[in-house]
Amino acid sequence: MIPVTSYAGMEVAVFGLGRTGVSAARALMKGGAKVHAWDDNEATREKAAEAGVTIRDINKMDWQNFAALVLSPGVPYRFPEPHRVVKMAQMVDVPVIGDMELFARAVGDLPEHARPRIVGVTGTNGKSTTTALIGHILKEAGKDVRVGGNIGVGVLDLEALTGNSIYVLELSSYQLDLVETLRCDVAVFLNVSADHLDRHGGMEGYVAAKKQIFDNQTADDTAVIGVDDLYSQLICTKLAAQKMSRVMPISSEFALGRGVSVLNNKLSDCRAGRVAESFDMSAARALPGSHNHQNAAAAYAACQALGVAPQDIMRAMASFPGLPHRLESVCTIGGVTFINDSKATNAQAAEQAIKAYPNAYWIVGGRPKDDGLEGMAEYFPLIGKAFLIGEAAKEFARRLEGEVDLEVCGTLDVAVRAAYDQACESGDPDPVVLFSPACASFDQFRDFEARGDTFKALVKALDVSTRGALRALA
Repeated sequence: MIPVTSYAGMEVAVFGLGRTGVSAARALMKGGAKVHAWDDNEATREKAAEAGVTIRDINKMDWQNFAALVLSPGVPYRFPEPHRVVKMAQMVDVPVIGDMELFARAVGDLPEHARPRIVGVTGTNGKSTTTALIGHILKEAGKDVRVGGNIGVGVLDLEALTGNSIYVLELSSYQLDLVETLRCDVAVFLNVSADHLDRHGGMEGYVAAKKQIFDNQTADDTAVIGVDDLYSQLICTKLAAQKMSRVMPISSEFALGRGVSVLNNKLSDCRAGRVAESFDMSAARALPGSHNHQNAAAAYAACQALGVAPQDIMRAMASFPGLPHRLESVCTIGGVTFINDSKATNAQAAEQAIKAYPNAYWIVGGRPKDDGLEGMAEYFPLIGKAFLIGEAAKEFARRLEGEVDLEVCGTLDVAVRAAYDQACESGDPDPVVLFSPACASFDQFRDFEARGDTFKALVKALDVSTRGALRALA
């Protein structure tokens, strides 16, 4: 754990006691702060108390005594409207911050020679894979690296700060909204598309939150920016003009005169208008598709900025195992390959999966996002057949009708069986059943992990029953 001493002897309110809130409360307590933690859910409060967190109803306390309110990222900060505790803090000018800002202040309290290096990764899609990939490359290169933030371990639960360590942190827009002093030695900005707009008051607020990853960078730091969408292109251009950091563009769609790009499975490292290094990406089997090629380009640029040799970066990419629920190859049954992409919670992510696996038998649906399948029409011809589930089934059926062969299945178990049967009967060479929902999971599942685990369990059961049937025939 990383103790936060910036508030030693002061009273601090913590609201929201999920993983992040409990971690923040414990880090503050370890640093000497007088913590008053609260959550509206009684069961959550009880669990936090069992973890040693001091529980007090901050709604009934004098807020003028608080030095800060530490807000969990899941609690509305500005939109659709500030949570009541945010309003209470603002009434008496109590600063509202998050766990990532506590981490930043713990780093800021260190002398320069003891300061670790920080890699921050954000973007609408690809954050987790890129964060994990950078961590994997650095570990393979023998670096003392700690990976966490919005992925895996909460930032304050990572190992204690040292001058030789590198922290690779996934940063959500919610976390960045609550950051003031975080300085990233390498800031990775992958892409932007419409997501979480209700929590940021629209696209402008969402982009503004993401851009905060570049705040506090200096001319000695590196900004790695994807340029495959218009918003990111504009950010890259403006940041380069300001010359506040070293800007490194990356792309999986364009050949760059300066930057890192992956086209036709070839990674090109271009400097000063010429290719300095070129590598074949085919060995990186866990990184299929153009979206993963953008992730690979970003990881390459970030790790090179940290001093890892290009050949060592590519060698580590080849051994990267990938992440669960992100184009995860589950198994092959009767010649049909099953791909679990449960993390694809919006249309843009599912689009990348369809491009990676054309003619797949696509299982799609759940709780739809506001933009539904918007922007995917040009990829409809790549879909073998769609099997629709969840709350989105009827809406998606109306959108796909006449353009894509489809079947409304309702539930995931029905869709898995139907997709497998029809893939087997299709006569297609190497057919693929692709589970890439393009929706949130909350209509039928706790989260995307539970949804993906259910898909894998259904596939495993299908494998067992298929093997049993074959033995019976023999």
